[in-house]
Amino acid sequence: MPDDVKTRIIDELLADLEQDRLVLPTLPEVALRVRDTLEDENASLKDVAEVIRTDAALSARLIQVANSPLMRTSRTIDTVEGAVTRMGGNMVRNLVTSMVMEQMFQATSEATDTRLRALWTHSLEVGAIAHALASRYTRLDPSQALLCGLVHDIGALPILARAEEVPELLADEALLDAVIRDTHASLGRAILERWHFPPEQVTAVAEHENLARAHDGPADLADVVTVANLQSHLGTGHPLTREDWSTVPAFDKLGLAADINVVEMEQTGDDIAAVKVALSA
Repeated sequence: MPDDVKTRIIDELLADLEQDRLVLPTLPEVALRVRDTLEDENASLKDVAEVIRTDAALSARLIQVANSPLMRTSRTIDTVEGAVTRMGGNMVRNLVTSMVMEQMFQATSEATDTRLRALWTHSLEVGAIAHALASRYTRLDPSQALLCGLVHDIGALPILARAEEVPELLADEALLDAVIRDTHASLGRAILERWHFPPEQVTAVAEHENLARAHDGPADLADVVTVANLQSHLGTGHPLTREDWSTVPAFDKLGLAADINVVEMEQTGDDIAAVKVALSA
């Protein structure tokens, strides 16, 4: 793979981003409407429920999560309003956005379909692990961690869209992998800033492969997503598995040994499975 080709493609991507010529994905309408309603000081949770009810599939999935083991409650909820009340505004915002995120990973051509499916499967795995880690090892909001995990590789989407227009990029798997690896974090930052995500969520996406990242204070969302992303690659040939995880500060922040496998641990494993079922329904 000629380095000059990779450099040229990356420079073009970043220049188009800088000049606002790069087409970035947009959030699905229902997620925007839920967020806008929650930010309206004159709106109530009943109003939020009414927005969600316009999408039958989303309504059913939200009720399913409200009754799932993740909520740690035994009383059954059978209405969207009941689900919204049980979860509260912040969790509903994060879960609704999480539930519609799969729509973003739909291919417009056969050329990128396989990659986008694999990318969504990986993102779902990282989101589920991040939810379990946040729940068990931090005081962070697990629904925020879930959302950050689901969007941690969102920056790959405009690259794959560009690949459909650049035959030399689409035809060279190694080149495409290298371009994604070198640019997806910065593009992810741009996308989440465009979507007006909170700064801590933007940082989680922008820094999730910065394995040397260190900071003061307790674990943050970036630590959770970093560890979740590494855990998702266990047993694979991914380049990140060749790094020395014992030097990654994020593991220390979570109080975890670098050689742990959270998927195989009983409690976290159950949490991970429950999240994946909820988002795959």
